[in-house]
Amino acid sequence: MKKTLTLISIITLISFYAKAQDNTDTKVYVKSYLALIGGFSNPMGDFSKKTYDNNKAGFAKRGATFGLEGAYYFYKNLGFGAIVSFQDQGELTIPDVQLLADGYNKILKVNSTLVQGVNRYHNLNFMGGPQYSFAYGKLILDVRADAGLIKSSSTPELTIYVSGANNGQQTIIQNSSKGSAFAYGGNAALRFEFAEGWDIGLRFNYVKSDGINISTTGDISALGGTGRLVTKQPISELQTTFGIGVHF
Repeated sequence: MKKTLTLISIITLISFYAKAQDNTDTKVYVKSYLALIGGFSNPMGDFSKKTYDNNKAGFAKRGATFGLEGAYYFYKNLGFGAIVSFQDQGELTIPDVQLLADGYNKILKVNSTLVQGVNRYHNLNFMGGPQYSFAYGKLILDVRADAGLIKSSSTPELTIYVSGANNGQQTIIQNSSKGSAFAYGGNAALRFEFAEGWDIGLRFNYVKSDGINISTTGDISALGGTGRLVTKQPISELQTTFGIGVHF
């Protein structure tokens, strides 16, 4: 969060400097734009970890992302930018669910534990914030501080079967989440105006959220107060995308 606030401060100082320039300035400023983007989304931090002992470990994978990104400039090279994107961060693999089953079996000290996983990490990001752009001929460098919302459409759903000493079976379900949460981050891009009113560019987008809520149903008593119980899934993503934009 501190990094995001620092970036906002820098952009604000740049805007004050820009307003102090001579009103007779004849410099040509960047134009507002809208771009179609696509690339890769890489999970970071707890979201990417694969361990039973960390309840925040998400087992997320590198996946595809695509969406729309753009900015409206209201004063010289200062404007408001935004991005709407879809992310697929994968699903739990067979080794992943086996790791969890082994962890439950060890902690709960039962006869056997089986874990089955379905669904994938799918979410939408709605992010926006102040943006400043530096123009060097046909090259444009954008920097932006973002805040917004992560909306999940699905997360992995886990069904945990616990078999006790008397061969009795208890079932716990970690439900797929359609929750939403506040997120913040930043965006940097290098664009090249290859034709009048058009550009192509490479973008780096960082998104971080304390997490969406996760619910668990079934016979939770089988966990005995010591088994792994996920109540919130933090999300951190570093996205690298390529896009083509039109100016207006």
